[in-house]
Amino acid sequence: MIPDDDIGTGAVHPAPTRPDMPNSILRPKNQPLSVFFSPRTVAVVGATENPGSVGRMVLWNLFTNPFGGTVFPVNLKRTSVLGIKAYPNIAAVPEKVDLAVLSTRPESIPDLIAECGEAGVKGAIILSAGFKEIGSAGLKLEEKILANARRSKMRVIGPNCLGVMSPLTGLNATYAVGMARPGNVAFISQSGALCTAVLDWSLREMVGFSCFISIGSMIDVGWGDLIDYLGDDQRTRSIVMYMESIGDARSFLSAAREVALSKPIIVIKAGRTEAAVRAATSHTGSMVESDDVLDAAFRRGGVLRVNNISDLFDMAEVLAKQPKPRGPRLAIITNAGGPGVIATDALISSGGTGEPLSRIHE
Repeated sequence: MIPDDDIGTGAVHPAPTRPDMPNSILRPKNQPLSVFFSPRTVAVVGATENPGSVGRMVLWNLFTNPFGGTVFPVNLKRTSVLGIKAYPNIAAVPEKVDLAVLSTRPESIPDLIAECGEAGVKGAIILSAGFKEIGSAGLKLEEKILANARRSKMRVIGPNCLGVMSPLTGLNATYAVGMARPGNVAFISQSGALCTAVLDWSLREMVGFSCFISIGSMIDVGWGDLIDYLGDDQRTRSIVMYMESIGDARSFLSAAREVALSKPIIVIKAGRTEAAVRAATSHTGSMVESDDVLDAAFRRGGVLRVNNISDLFDMAEVLAKQPKPRGPRLAIITNAGGPGVIATDALISSGGTGEPLSRIHE
């Protein structure tokens, strides 16, 4: 049951469809993670009318963006939320729910995940914080959540995340202010705050996304799962990521090695210094790995590493428009000496090699 407070939702609303972008041609078929990007039914567990609350914002985003499905608020104390019929729990929803978005108190989440599993929910996004980032008590809650999810083979994104946007299908299952523009770059981040900053920047700069994903503490769905999924997504040309911890390194490297052959994977990895490692640990509760080891792993997997946000998207744009370079050799063509010298410095300092035009096709 949902706690007897105002942190819960339940209501039905048929969202407008997008006939120009049918879900079936946008996303990989028969893939468990498809439920996060093209669900037909979404339940918002924790929906409320409280101004400024996460539950209200998520419901509003789903209600006002046309993803072609139905929204069900779930709220124990209300019969409607924002004018939409509400239900007391997942079991009371009249249709089978594909995706549940949870924003209730952390101690309520394990039982809610169990209820979702019993109701046949395929995926859950946990927005709530207060798990392993706060210590052992939070870690125990995560262990219960994962055990309950695996019992029903349900996949989980989060906890402690902003949520998921699929601009190509119109889904906005986040509490962000605004919706990302559609495009061909997939963005994945462990930081919800960085997601909102990138979203604001992208709207100003007219940058579009195929997916916009905040994964938080990665209790279940991790980097490797999402890279596999996006590798099969025909509308995603490049994958850019903000990473604090690698999580399941084997899964990440296996997926990256395969997908990087056809799509660039570009990472900004935080935690180069000891102070940054401590900050990252307190943020997501995850252990941050040796920077030198990660550099070697990235090179082995074909992952490109950058040091700032602007490079992240500049590189994604360049690599999405031309073939991936086969090596470090580059010819610089310029109509002025000064810019050519600056470009040469940048090339050599980045590990590249200047080559005469006569040798480029060797």
